[in-house]
Parts: sequence; C-alpha cells; structure tokens
Amino acid sequence: MSRRIVAADIGGTHARFALATLEGASVAGLDEPVTLKTADHGSFQLAWEEFARRSGEPLPPALAISFAGPVGGELLKLTNNPWVIRPALIPEKLGVSDYVVVNDFGAVAHAVAAFDGGAYTHLCGPDVPLPDKGMVTILGPGTGLGVAGLLLGADGAQVIETEGGHIDFAPLDALEDRILVELRRNFRRVSVERLLSGRGLMNLYEALAAIEGRPASIHDEKALWAAAMDGSDSLAAAALDRFCLTLGAVAGDLALAQGAVAVAIGGGLGFRLKDHLPRSGFRDRFIAKGRFERRMDALPVKLITHPQPGLFGAAAAFARRFA
Repeated sequence: MSRRIVAADIGGTHARFALATLEGASVAGLDEPVTLKTADHGSFQLAWEEFARRSGEPLPPALAISFAGPVGGELLKLTNNPWVIRPALIPEKLGVSDYVVVNDFGAVAHAVAAFDGGAYTHLCGPDVPLPDKGMVTILGPGTGLGVAGLLLGADGAQVIETEGGHIDFAPLDALEDRILVELRRNFRRVSVERLLSGRGLMNLYEALAAIEGRPASIHDEKALWAAAMDGSDSLAAAALDRFCLTLGAVAGDLALAQGAVAVAIGGGLGFRLKDHLPRSGFRDRFIAKGRFERRMDALPVKLITHPQPGLFGAAAAFARRFA
C-alpha cells in the first residue's frame, strides 16, 4: 500500500524536509528536499510551517524525524542547535497522527540497511558489496560527528544509535600530542568531535598555527574549508591532512570496538571529502591497529554518496515502524 509522509532531517546547521512515498515497508521515492537554516527559525514548529508554506499543498499527517542528538525522554535537545522537541506534543502542534523520531546517524543506519550498491563509492579495503550479515560501523563528520551501528542478520537489520562521536581523542604521534595540549587550552575534555566536525578543522588549524608560531589568518569556517580543499593555504591544508588521518584512526577504533565486518562513512563533510579521502592518510591510520592490521585491511570501507541519507533513513525508519 502506498503512503505519503514528511521526512525531516534536523541538524546543527540545517533542517531539511521532503515528502516521501512509501510502498509497504520500503521507501519508494523522495521528493526534492527543502533546506532551511536552523538559525533562521526559532523552533522546529516554525520551520515545519515554513516547509508547509513552500510545499504549496496540505502536508500528510505522518512525520519521520532524523534528530541530531540523543533520542528518548520527554524533551529532546539538539547537540549543536538550541531547538528542543517535545515528542508528546507533535500530534497537537503539527497535526500529525503517526510519527517516529530517530537519532540522525540512526537514520543513516536505517538508510544503509535499505540502500543498494549504487549509494556508495569504494574507499579502501576489499572492493566488495557490504555484507548481509554482521555489524556495520557507520560514522561521519558534519556539524558534529555521528556514529551508529547496524547489525545485519537472518532476522533483518537492527539499528544501534550511539553518541560515539564524544569518545576521547587519542593522539597517535608527537605532533598530535602537541595538538592535544593546544586544544586543552580551550576544552576541559577533548572528544574526537572537537577535531572531526565542521568546527573541528578550525580547531586543528588554530592548534597548528600555535605550534608553528604563525598567525591563524583565516577566521571563517567556510573560507577555511575552501582553502584547505584547494591547497591555497599551507596551514589549512596541513589541518585537513590531520583531519583525514584522525578520521581514519577513529573509524578503525570504532570498527574494532563494534566488531564490525564493514564500515560506511557518511556526514556532509564525509561526502565533501569523497575525492580527497582516497588520496589521504585515511587508510593507513584505519588499518594501523597493531596485531589487528590484517583484520582491518580486510574490511570494506564505503563512502555514502546518496545525497540525502538522513531524510531517506528517517522515512525508512517510519516505514519499518508502521508497515
């Protein structure tokens, strides 16, 4: 049976909305998304109303939300956004009868469970499809660092939502020892998200500038990412190299901790780095796990290239719940 729902992907910087078409327990299609800046709207309800205005048609009374923060309890607070959502009030405030709320990388995990091979590009390890049995580690940098697990088996897929982006940063060489010292000047506790996020590149850049005794002349995050990607600023490029090394190390650590048989990299910055990561030190750091190096090198690592995994995954989670 066909059904239309609204899918929403709420992050620290952007709120994305799209109408999705479900066929039974599957997502049959996703309309063109509308992207709003969270800073331009005072609440999720106000952003919802703006989406309704732009859609030009009555919204269906069904909603799937991908939410960038812990899910559960009476009040949901975004990790990198001042909005709050009270799930119990969603039917009253938004006029929906059925809804589901999942963590943002839980949504990505739901998407990975539903994707075919065309939603990925190969990053490292064996160039084979994701296996249909075992744990898949899913992570990706964006406004923050999202982490989830996807356990595949004969009984279907089980999504495991986590806050793994907030584990401690572990330096792996003398330079990273010094980077940690610099970061501790600003942060009581240095998590991996302090490095592996949109702001994380700035933190790395400023730390390297202090180590080099050079001024950190770039103060805008967008300008910094542009300079790092095109190599026009050597300090920004060095920060990006360190970003990719750290992403490889953290991806490998999480895969070991979860007992993964494969890894999928997502997030807005993961997609942005799709041409850079294969040429970086990502793979070397990913497999550099001592006695487990051969095991790590045998894991397929994929980069998600689907343009809206959060929206697709939220819709997929709804489809599974209400099929």
